[in-house]
Amino acid sequence: MADSGINKSRRRFLVVATSVVGAVGAIGVAVPFVASWQPSARAKAAGAPVRADISRLEPGQRVIVEWRGRPVWIISRTPEMIARTQAIDVTSLADPDSNVPQQPAYIAGGLRSVTPEIGVLVGICTHLGCSPLFRPEPDAAGVGVDNWPGGFFCPCHASRFDLAGRVFSNVPAPTNLEVPPYRFASDDIIVIGEDEEA
Repeated sequence: MADSGINKSRRRFLVVATSVVGAVGAIGVAVPFVASWQPSARAKAAGAPVRADISRLEPGQRVIVEWRGRPVWIISRTPEMIARTQAIDVTSLADPDSNVPQQPAYIAGGLRSVTPEIGVLVGICTHLGCSPLFRPEPDAAGVGVDNWPGGFFCPCHASRFDLAGRVFSNVPAPTNLEVPPYRFASDDIIVIGEDEEA
């Protein structure tokens, strides 16, 4: 059979080059498509759950994460902090039993948390939306009250909250700090924005 003038190596090169260009194009289309399955910034701001790693959170410290555009405080309470909070005279608190619902139904007790050692609170004052200061030490300077048990102090209008986020009486803030829905995915991971039942 006579040579028909077909260059087989050139044909192979064109087939391989076309296949490579097609594969790159398919990946270029697939990446944004797969990325679109992830929650958008708008969805996260609207309330998508947030995972917080607390493995490095030392006793007595606080870490801040953002959920729904708001700061959420995760506090590691020491045994001393827990004892001081439980020893507060409930007559000095405006809502010691959390009768005004500022927390999920599964959060009960004076410490307002799933476990006594870890407190989770939305860090926004219920008066005018300021962010209170973390003053965990007893009789902290600048709080302006005697026998301060430790907690949160809003310098804007002098609202005070204990380490469970319960508001003291005779301050501008009308209600306790909010406890967001949350659950422990493991000993070191808290998922904020999902209830325990999830």
